[in-house]
Amino acid sequence: MASKSWKSLLPELGQRTQIVGVLNLTPDSFSDGGRFSSIEAAVEAGRELSAQGADLLDLGGETTRPGSEPVSVEEELGRVLPVLERLVALGLGPISIDTTKATVARRALAAGAHAINDVSAMTFDAEMASVVASFSAPVILMHTRAPPKVMQEGAWSYPNGVISAVSASLCRAVDRALEAGLGRDQIVLDPGICFGKTLEENLSLMRGLGTLAELGFPLMVGPSRKSFLGTLTGRAVDERIFATAASVAAASLFGASMVRVHDVAAMVDVVKVADALRPHL
Repeated sequence: MASKSWKSLLPELGQRTQIVGVLNLTPDSFSDGGRFSSIEAAVEAGRELSAQGADLLDLGGETTRPGSEPVSVEEELGRVLPVLERLVALGLGPISIDTTKATVARRALAAGAHAINDVSAMTFDAEMASVVASFSAPVILMHTRAPPKVMQEGAWSYPNGVISAVSASLCRAVDRALEAGLGRDQIVLDPGICFGKTLEENLSLMRGLGTLAELGFPLMVGPSRKSFLGTLTGRAVDERIFATAASVAAASLFGASMVRVHDVAAMVDVVKVADALRPHL
């Protein structure tokens, strides 16, 4: 099977900030859970995100909000596959699948998905790396310290600072991917904003994106509507579009190559301005 790179999926990667449109197919996501509970509603949402300017559609069938319980493979597949198959048939995409389960990844890639977005950086399921490699599929590797159910419990220790810890963890994730047979051009890294981090740690990660970019891989950042924005502004989830816009602009200016967002149309304008101001694009 021919190897597929991120550049082949997103030809303008590195030339402008790429927009990843979130399509949650779950009843309990922190932001838009239950909005797209029917196949028809989800497919229409995918069409709309593409029309608004999403460069990549990111489909997820299991919420990763703090405290959430995992769902079975069967339930996740039941949410994702029918929508994926319809979107593929319509020629929409490229499409990534937000999953930590190797079986879901295998079935989705076989059904036409183009990439995998694994918030565990291929640590929650020992088979994930080999599955992704067997399809020569690009992958997004995100930093987290624990499964969503417990990731915000207690205080995680980052003795040498959060940037150093995340960088070291992502380097280990890259090693796993390369050992499985993936190429460097198939890897995108994500620092995992709001995954087991405090407010100050999230802000440090945003400020330190340039340091993480020195690892030599494109960075995806997903600040959209997240809790740290609520803490800063006091706004409810559905009132955070301006806070999201500020964080998306900052992510682009600080070194992100991709931003994962819910409000695609608005964020397309945000990154156009940020890219125009970004000296190294």
